[in-house]
Amino acid sequence: MAEEMQQRFQMVCPCLLGIEGLVGDELRRMGAQQVEPQNGRVLFWGDAAMLARANLGSRYAERVLIQVGSFPAASFDELFERTKALPWERWIGKDDRFPVKGRSLNSKLASVPDCQSIIKKAVVERLRQRYHLSWFAETGSLHQIQFLLMKDRASLLLDTSGPGLHKRGYRANAAEAPIKETLAAAMVHLSRLRHDAHFVDPFCGSGTILVEAALYALDAAPGLQRRFAAEKWDQLPAEAWRTERERARDLIRRDARFEGFGYDIDPQAVDLAQENAKKAGVGARIHVAERDIRHFSPDAETGCVACNPPYGERLLDLRQAEDLYRVMGRVFARQYGWNYSIITPDEEFEKCFGRPADKRRKLYNGMIRCQLYQYFKMPPQKAPDRPQAASGALLCRGPLAAPFFGDGNQRRGGTGAAPF
Repeated sequence: MAEEMQQRFQMVCPCLLGIEGLVGDELRRMGAQQVEPQNGRVLFWGDAAMLARANLGSRYAERVLIQVGSFPAASFDELFERTKALPWERWIGKDDRFPVKGRSLNSKLASVPDCQSIIKKAVVERLRQRYHLSWFAETGSLHQIQFLLMKDRASLLLDTSGPGLHKRGYRANAAEAPIKETLAAAMVHLSRLRHDAHFVDPFCGSGTILVEAALYALDAAPGLQRRFAAEKWDQLPAEAWRTERERARDLIRRDARFEGFGYDIDPQAVDLAQENAKKAGVGARIHVAERDIRHFSPDAETGCVACNPPYGERLLDLRQAEDLYRVMGRVFARQYGWNYSIITPDEEFEKCFGRPADKRRKLYNGMIRCQLYQYFKMPPQKAPDRPQAASGALLCRGPLAAPFFGDGNQRRGGTGAAPF
């Protein structure tokens, strides 16, 4: 058992374009080794404990895969022989299920069904020789094989997550056009959310960004309320999963003073957000109400505003969306201690909002290219026309403390009682 826990192997975390660096950084913080961000994915090394930790704790990755092998494959014969040479018996038992799926991009082997068939036959042949069986019933636990053929190079992987890691378990229902949980979490991170933040999402929808902000502020692992495909594998010790779940619970920052406030014009969305927050275990930290964006105003000394407002490709036509941006530009006033983060695909956003962003970052909401517009700088203070000084002392303006960034969210809000 101890030897199984310590064996190292290579893993891969696919992710949304634009957040590879975030995934790499969080894996390093978890203790992953040889972390290598690539386009749309991050490679790293670790043991069974690291595999469980990444599944439970990654906020930004889409799933955790074991990389069984990677090799050039310009012909079907090459694909078969090199697949057969890989140690599949290390991961797949004689009773396990091992379906195959994948993609081919810019490769000579362009037929995905043919590649699936070749890889399946090669794995069967390898296991047949190792287990001395002529037939595999495949009635056991699921070991999903995935392949990627890109520029005539094949990567063969095993999915340990099952449903994608964005499936946290709290959002069985969602408002129209919800934002993905992993993107919402990335927005929260980029907003540099603090553990004591007064956080506001004025378009909270089903509450995704509100919930992700609360989980982030509390250091609560997003995967604590779900299960993973590899938990049923005989090849990985159950002790690793038990230990990592206990570790994740111990890391929750229950004394954090975070509070989240969500607003939406749709009362059904408000109810849904409340329900989702309760399911996520952060209901006591989140408060939602029905309110129009026109009635927004900073209501605390400091605050983080982040949102995913409706836009032309989603729920509003372009003219309605741009009218909404103008309203946001008026109500999201520059105020010391307050900052705003808005995600949208509209390249005219800054023009409608009324001022250029202090910082922009390209992100992808699914296949839609968006920009995260962040506003955190204060307007320059105006010096008095005739400075007055007592006893000849020079009057001058003190330096402004650097404001922290805001956080991002979805379209409506959530509230309720919870264990965190």
